[in-house]
Amino acid sequence: MKTFVAALALFAVVAAQDSYTTKFDNIDVDEILNSDRLFKSYFQCLLDEGRCTPEGNELKRVLPNALETACAKCSEKQRSAGVRAIKHLSEKRPEEFKALRARFDPENKYVDQYVRDAEKQGLAVTV
Repeated sequence: MKTFVAALALFAVVAAQDSYTTKFDNIDVDEILNSDRLFKSYFQCLLDEGRCTPEGNELKRVLPNALETACAKCSEKQRSAGVRAIKHLSEKRPEEFKALRARFDPENKYVDQYVRDAEKQGLAVTV
């Protein structure tokens, strides 16, 4: 679960030394989540089942580090978007959420942290 939160929070994020770039922070994550076409494209990219945009490639590249460090290099905007994303996916796209968790967090190492982050923002997440 944590994996996917970070994934959506970091859509199109490029790694930098001390923090991830905010260059793509204006991407509308909610639009991606609510568009079957856009979501499918990112989903397939993350699972290596389809072509990736440059943003999708960067997301796959930085995601392992973001997960290991509890998104330590993320901006507040990226964290917030990630929490919204995990809530949306857990409630409205549970099968895709499960597939992303299996790909990026097969041992469920990161799930608990993201559930706590969501709860801090007043959001209940189903895992």
